[in-house]
Amino acid sequence: QVQLVESGGGLVQAGGSLRLSCTTSGRTFSNYDMGWFRQAPGKEREFVTAITWSGGSTYYADSVKGRFTISRDNAKNTVYLQMNNLKPEDTAVYYCAAHSKYRTLMRPTMSDEYAFWGQGTQVTVSS
Repeated sequence: QVQLVESGGGLVQAGGSLRLSCTTSGRTFSNYDMGWFRQAPGKEREFVTAITWSGGSTYYADSVKGRFTISRDNAKNTVYLQMNNLKPEDTAVYYCAAHSKYRTLMRPTMSDEYAFWGQGTQVTVSS
C-alpha cells in the first residue's frame, strides 16, 4: 500500500501562484500513475490533472489548461502541481491520488480509477 501526503496549500490572492506537492511512501513511486483532484464546499470531487508513471502523458481538466502544470520526480517520490493565475473558483481541498501502472489507466479523469488517496490540502484564492 502506498501512503500519500499533500502539502503546499494556503491562501493566495487571485492571479497568484502556488505549488502543491504530494510525497509518497510505502511502495515504489514509479509504479503509480498520479492524479490531482479537488473538492469545493458543497460540490462533488472533480478531476484536475493526471500524469502517467513515466511522465510521458499528462491530462488536464479544461478549467485549468494553460494555468496548471503537473510534473513528477520519481527520484524524490513526489508529484507536483504548479498552479498559476489562480482564480477564486480554484478554491477547494486538493487531493492527490495513485493508480497502479499494472492496471491500464482507462479513465484518468475518474476518481474511481485511483485506489490510494491523500488527506488533502486546502487552497483558498481570494478575490
